Amino acid sequence: MLKEGDPAPRFDLPDAEMEMVSLDSLLDKHNVVLFFYLKDDMPGCTIEAIDFSERESAFRKLDAIVLGVSRDDCLSHGAFRDKHGLDLQLLSDPEGEVCAQYGVLVEKEFEGGRKHCVQRSTFVIDKRGRIARAMYGVAPRGHAQEVLNVVKGMR
Repeated sequence: MLKEGDPAPRFDLPDAEMEMVSLDSLLDKHNVVLFFYLKDDMPGCTIEAIDFSERESAFRKLDAIVLGVSRDDCLSHGAFRDKHGLDLQLLSDPEGEVCAQYGVLVEKEFEGGRKHCVQRSTFVIDKRGRIARAMYGVAPRGHAQEVLNVVKGMR
């Protein structure tokens, strides 16, 4: 598990438009809010994504970029974004490599077997590329406002 002060694992992942997003390209200019969620269109994941999207302009005023990550593919992300009018970038990590680097994969019982699933988690990464806050196993309701308060406190 990552903790405050750790260097944020670097990544390059495609977004819903299949454009590559690199953490390195955002640092120095922006703080980054990186939230991991289980799956597009799951009830809790939808609540969380909408809440982050509704606060996108408030995050931007604080020089913060919000990125959502799941193991869904780019096409699924595009449909999810469009269906709910989301105003944020959703990144695809189908192999779960970045999820593993951030320690958000957990093993769960699923349909009679065990499966690695994404644990809803959020990381606030400062402009220097360090973890300012690591939150594992978060609840979807009210979480975006909690993260916004963390970013406000970084000023």
